[in-house]
Amino acid sequence: MKRNKKERQQLLIDTIKGNPFVTDEELAEKFSVSVQTIRLDRLELSIPELRERIKNVAEKRLSDEIRALPIDEVIGEVIDVNLDQNAISILDINKEHVFKRNGIARGHHLFAQANSLAVAVIDDELALTAKASILFTRSVRENERVVAKARVLDTASSDRSNVEVNSYVGSELVFKGEFEMYRSCQPEKGGENENSH
Repeated sequence: MKRNKKERQQLLIDTIKGNPFVTDEELAEKFSVSVQTIRLDRLELSIPELRERIKNVAEKRLSDEIRALPIDEVIGEVIDVNLDQNAISILDINKEHVFKRNGIARGHHLFAQANSLAVAVIDDELALTAKASILFTRSVRENERVVAKARVLDTASSDRSNVEVNSYVGSELVFKGEFEMYRSCQPEKGGENENSH
């Protein structure tokens, strides 16, 4: 259904508010208009482009929240984190991430994105990866955007937590990882701590 410009622009504002990292291409598809029309709408509404929106969201929310490593050491851009619960990052696959001969992303970039997100989601200054089980489910190509979603599953023992990371291009799963994370302290649950210093 074609909407008039005013309706479309109001929906555009609501959509971007709900999901600040939606792409112009996804918006164009959602509203059945050209990417150019979306860009013009954004310009009129003074809505910054995606990269700028992500930076703003990340800077506002995350610089104080990630404990285990500086935000600039996380591979990809972290756009949401709830310590010891879940986190999301995005990685745009560029020329430097792919094999020259076939334009396919090197696996270690997808692993690094997922692994650094698993570290970032842990509420501990000394979170380290103890063990990882990973699966690449399809090749990722240049110019694709990988959205990694981390979820803390449980605390395996007093000094370990399990984190599941699923990475997607659009709605398609491209990478799956389970990380056993070492932590120097037990998540707060009450009870006695018998460790002496």
